Amino acid sequence: MNQKWKQQLNYLKREAYTLYYACQDRKTPWYAKLLGALVVAYAFSPIDLIPDFIPIIGFLDDLLIIPLGVFFVSKLIPKKVMELSRERAEAAILADDAKPKNWIAAACILLIWLVFASLVILYFLRKL
Repeated sequence: MNQKWKQQLNYLKREAYTLYYACQDRKTPWYAKLLGALVVAYAFSPIDLIPDFIPIIGFLDDLLIIPLGVFFVSKLIPKKVMELSRERAEAAILADDAKPKNWIAAACILLIWLVFASLVILYFLRKL
């Protein structure tokens, strides 16, 4: 079971890198680039939408958002672009390049949390 999870995680890592490179290709349609950039930004973001320390649902976003995003976006990108991007991703992983951090995505996630917290505080203040 543990080996199967590691294989799935490695697959997702490779596919996230693949989308990263596919979004840089000029043959990729703009809508695929936009959605792919969102998936890649979330995958490489140092902050999760739902923190992992929250039992069960903390990992739910990682188990649903990233795999579903990778699946749907990869269907929008031409096969040839995906093949070339997979080759680039394999080379990057083999070269052990550091995973790019996406601080803009992290800032957006923090903003979502701040807005949510503000709405909760406002709700309780109005109840008083």
